[in-house]
Parts: sequence; structure tokens; C-alpha cells
Amino acid sequence: MVDEYLNELVREQEIPGAVLIVQQQQRRIVSRSYGAYIAEDGSKQAIVSNTLFDLASLTKVVATLPAILLLMSRNQISVIEPVQTYLPEFKYAGITIQHLLQHCSGLPADLTPTVKRHHKRDIMQEVLASEVVCQPNEQVLYSDLGMILVGKVIEKVTGKSLKSFVEQEIFKPWGMHQTCFQLPEHKRGLAASTEMVAGNFVQGVVHDEKALLLEGVAGSAGLFSCAEDLAKYAEIWLGIRKPTVMPYEWMELAYTKTFRNRGLGFEVWEGDYSSFCFGRGWTKGSFGHTGFTGTSIWMDPVQKAFVILLTNAVHYGRNSNMRSIREKLHTMIYKKLLI
Repeated sequence: MVDEYLNELVREQEIPGAVLIVQQQQRRIVSRSYGAYIAEDGSKQAIVSNTLFDLASLTKVVATLPAILLLMSRNQISVIEPVQTYLPEFKYAGITIQHLLQHCSGLPADLTPTVKRHHKRDIMQEVLASEVVCQPNEQVLYSDLGMILVGKVIEKVTGKSLKSFVEQEIFKPWGMHQTCFQLPEHKRGLAASTEMVAGNFVQGVVHDEKALLLEGVAGSAGLFSCAEDLAKYAEIWLGIRKPTVMPYEWMELAYTKTFRNRGLGFEVWEGDYSSFCFGRGWTKGSFGHTGFTGTSIWMDPVQKAFVILLTNAVHYGRNSNMRSIREKLHTMIYKKLLI
């Protein structure tokens, strides 16, 4: 049924293709790839199990969040400290790291005017100069700007680039060897291309414009990865594999310390369907994240089950139906495939 649905989405050109992994405990239930994409050189390339995808906002929880938790576990960062403690140039004394992680800082969702690929703009200066739209803890307002700042805090505390810190301290020990910022040129052809810009498909170079102007490395976007690497990541979050980098209780904080529907980075299922796109039936307290390009990861800590869906839905333009596709697919998976 899941197979039929994804094949139909490819046929109807709702998505060019996808890689799907569904697992419960140690049991791999689904591991399949679908469809194809047009490469930068105009050739048609099949999507296979190890195709790399531009993770877009999954970067927030795959790179930035574990880096922060690791620094917390080493007593190098406290999330209840003001951002100013680490970035004195940030102008709001009342905003903490936790506010940024839970998307309740009051910072706007994005920069105005919207950043375009050809712009020459100092993104960091614009983020620091942004005016808040409400007070901290008033509402959840999903903000790229907050997570860009968290990335900068990590760099300030470690004295390393976000790229080198997460690649050495997180991805390498977790066995996520295909996950990186700034995909090297010889690997760009292994990435599913995203959207067409100026007559060519963007392939192996970050799709997110702010991350692009930040040289491909940001706390909000920029990572490339494959489904198998994200499966390793999910196994660690759910305790299916033993966490080696930090004690498990620090990781648990990320989805149990919540403000409304937000953990420290993750979207957490609190029982409100109106704001939820991961389908019906999952255990309350399940958690995950989505990426604008069409990527998502969803984890159920009670069922010890996870779903990795990687697609490059923006291949056909930005008006994709990913929200409803994701909801239908996750409902189907929960009802039909899990024990």
C-alpha cells in the first residue's frame, strides 16, 4: 500500500522520487527508493538507496541540536543563559538559547526582504539586526534566524566551525559518514538535484538561500545526507543503538523539555491535529522535523519506531503538497506496518 502510494506520487509528478526507511526496534520494515530526477547536466538519474539529499531544515536537528546537547553535557553551554553570554553583539538581553531552540524567542521566521540566490547580503549582520515580533515565550514562531544564531554560539564556544565540530564530534562517532556540509565537488553528482534556477537544476549545492550566502554552513540549513545515515541517527535517538557521544538523558531532554509543540529543536506531538503534519495514531510525545526540500524524520519513543522520508519535492517548484503527502503516508505507515 505504501509502495503503491509512493509510486503513484511519482507517476502523478507530485514528487520526482524518494527514499523511504521504516524501522521498529531492530526490525527494518521498509527500505526502498523510488523515481528519478534531472541532474544539473540535463541527464535523468534514478534515485537509489544511497542518493544524497539536501536536508534543508533537518540540519537544525541533525547537526545543530546534537552539538548543543553535547556542549551542555560537557558543561560548556547552559541553555538557560542569555544568547548575549556567548554572542555579546546580540541585542536582546532577555532571549536565551532555550528560546531559540524552542522557536519561542520572538524573532521573525525569516529575513525581509526574502533572500534570493543572486543577492549580495551580509546574512549574519541582518540576523543580529532583526527586530523581534513578540516577547519570548509568548508564542511558537518557527524561525530560521534563531537556529542560525545557535550555530554561531556553537562556533564561539568551541572555537571551531560548525562544519568541523559536528563532522568530528557527532557524525564520525555515530557512523554517519555520508553526512556533511559543503558537499565536495566529486560528490555533487550523487545528490538529488533540487529546483531549477536560471535554466539549470541546482545539484549538490545548498538550496536554502541564507545558508548559501553563509557559504553553505548554517545552524538552520546546509547539510547533505542519505537515508541510511539518518536511520543510524534515529536508532541513537530512540536508544535502539547505544549513544556513544553523550549520555542518553541529555538527548531525551530534546523531546521532553517542551514549550507547546516544540522540544529543544524537535516538533513534538502533543495531541493537537490542527498544527500537525505527521499523520494519525502516533504516540503522544513522538517527535521529528521536516525540511523545505521535502525531507523528514519522525520518531516514536514508545513504539521505538521511525520513518525517514527523503525526497526533492522542490524539483517541480516550491508549491508541493508535501504537507498532505507526509500526513497521509505517516498515517498509512502507522496503521499498516507497525506492530
